[in-house]
Amino acid sequence: MTNLYEREDAYIPRVAAIHDLCGYGKCSLGVAIPVLSAAGCDVCPVPTGLFSSHTAFPGWYMHDTTDILGDYLAAWAGIGVELDAVYSGFLGAPEQVDVIKQVWETYPKALRVVDPVMADHGKVYPTYTPELVEAMGTLANGADILTPNLTEAAIILGREWQGADVDEPTVREMILELRERGAKNVVLKGIEHGDGLIHNYVWGDAIDFTETTNAKLPYMLHGTGDVFASTLLAAVMAGRDLAEATAFAADFTADAMLISAKQPNFEDRGVSFEPLLGKVTALLG
Repeated sequence: MTNLYEREDAYIPRVAAIHDLCGYGKCSLGVAIPVLSAAGCDVCPVPTGLFSSHTAFPGWYMHDTTDILGDYLAAWAGIGVELDAVYSGFLGAPEQVDVIKQVWETYPKALRVVDPVMADHGKVYPTYTPELVEAMGTLANGADILTPNLTEAAIILGREWQGADVDEPTVREMILELRERGAKNVVLKGIEHGDGLIHNYVWGDAIDFTETTNAKLPYMLHGTGDVFASTLLAAVMAGRDLAEATAFAADFTADAMLISAKQPNFEDRGVSFEPLLGKVTALLG
């Protein structure tokens, strides 16, 4: 099993987090910045959109930042910013995929982590056009680590949504097809087998086919995918292999969901991960 990032003792790795910024309802940059910072990373945000709240709330406002991203990133190049990883999530327009690919070209040695945030439970998010969905699929093909949920994987592969309960041979087939398209390592999240568990599977160039499991909780929360992907990357940047990183992310997300259920209006406000950030920092020990 191969580590995708070798952490040097005193060095603080720099991660570009290319996500939206959401004012209320914890997700995207509101998760990525604190989680990766807790893992001793220098997080450099690239906001793909500004949201008043996550889109499960009525009346949300979005500002698309596509027009500023070229100048924003050119200014980084002008002052010699270096990156160790490029982590992308929710995107606001298909042109932003081209922006990310340009970042990849500018920083060819940086780890490419793609969380193709665009759908869940068989439905595409309301801000995603067919053009953006198609463009996201091309981005997924270039990932060193790709972290789709089952809906997103089905969309990328052009498969019909069959629900969350799929068998292991189907999981293997889907991951293999994603790898054949160009993703080097795939973490497929949120599979159910009717056994009261949530299964996550990881397979790729750096790892043999591996499974993690956690108890299925009787509620869903917005932002769990962002927590999972951010904590997985945090573990990778702390020098953990993909099996350890996937298990850590799954356990952390499950623990955060348990804490969330103790908060008022928890089903709206998002995942309460803050009390657990010490576990992320402990990865450096």
